[in-house]
Amino acid sequence: MSEDHSVTSAKVLPELIDELWERRAELTPADGQARAAVVGAVDAIDAGQARVAWVDPGTDQVVVDERAKRAILLAFRVLPMARAQVGDFRYEDRVPLKTRLDGVRVLPGAIARWGSYIAPGTVLMPSFVNIGAYVDQGTMVDTWATVGSAAQIGKNVHLSGGVGIGGVLEPPNAVPVIVEDEAMVGSRCMVVGGARVRRGATLGAGAILTPTTHVIDVETGEELPRGEAPAWSVCVGGTRPRKFAGGEFGMPCLLVLKRLPEGSRHDKSELNAILRDHGVAA
Repeated sequence: MSEDHSVTSAKVLPELIDELWERRAELTPADGQARAAVVGAVDAIDAGQARVAWVDPGTDQVVVDERAKRAILLAFRVLPMARAQVGDFRYEDRVPLKTRLDGVRVLPGAIARWGSYIAPGTVLMPSFVNIGAYVDQGTMVDTWATVGSAAQIGKNVHLSGGVGIGGVLEPPNAVPVIVEDEAMVGSRCMVVGGARVRRGATLGAGAILTPTTHVIDVETGEELPRGEAPAWSVCVGGTRPRKFAGGEFGMPCLLVLKRLPEGSRHDKSELNAILRDHGVAA
């Protein structure tokens, strides 16, 4: 997740994409030159040769490749509606289904759109991966989980059943959701709008993380950076009191229950014990 992809993306995605973006309003599927350039760019994203975003290893900041996002958005202008068919199921869309799935275990009911990268060694249960998403090696996308457009999922991540990873394509400079290596996102969690799950973090079932979510360490009461699950921690959804004109109400927050030694992973029984100690279901 922290590799430097800036040089590779600059080489792979042509400057023509930026020129086409400036005159996007006039583009149609009849423009063959534009369509060829856009298809080539999205093909590179589909193959993992370029990506929408990554974490800069020097600054630890998320870098967004606006040209990659522009190429994806342009695809909706220059590609015609077309039919795709899988068995008895038929689809009508401008974006076809993904065909590069070498080394990926794909169960019936899983859907991945062209323009998403899914690395060898990943597992797709019946789930959905949208265009621009990046799913790295060893990751499990469990049943009914959704990986939204441009979301970046690291290595050896477990997205449990029903997890919703939000997508974002517009505006092109908007930061997508980042789930870093070795993270575990519990069943029915929602991570949206550019929130970040840092390396090795565990989110308990049903937690909600947005860019403005307050994150609180329950051992110290310290407020941590908003919208981020800290690295190597166990977190659950909670509430914090806030006064309004009409009274005091509980607002959603993320509670950090425990810090883990860097590089360690709790097995299921240990994780359940941590959550039970705080009155939380796994």
